[in-house]
Amino acid sequence: MRFDRKLADEEGRLEALRRYDVLDTPPEAPFDRLTELVRSVLGVPIAAVTLVDAERQWFKSIAGLNACETSLEISFCAHAIKKREPLVISDATLDMRFAKNPLVTGDPWIRSYLGIPLETPDGYNVGALCAIDTKPRTFPRMKLP
Repeated sequence: MRFDRKLADEEGRLEALRRYDVLDTPPEAPFDRLTELVRSVLGVPIAAVTLVDAERQWFKSIAGLNACETSLEISFCAHAIKKREPLVISDATLDMRFAKNPLVTGDPWIRSYLGIPLETPDGYNVGALCAIDTKPRTFPRMKLP
């Protein structure tokens, strides 16, 4: 696998996120429709459109959970944006990165996670589209364009 400079360029990624000027903006129907579609199609209780800045994961839209952000230390999406392919966690209790995460050991009891990186046209991953379940499961294989 070839080294991807954009994935390693945190300053450039944060600048790309700032250019969208979307952090801390009010809810928008298109994003909310997307999270409801993910919940419906994949049959998960929680879906989100997240944006990852320097200190937190902020939810542009979240369905099935009453939260507006989480810290990077416990964010699954902070891991998802480090790759070009979807991050799939079938059972978070068996994954060393997440087994002791408070979102796994406590409410909302995350067990499985699918995070698809949201890539800007210039190649920076600024967030993720997420499907989250409270029970272990596999997700369908997906190929990104």
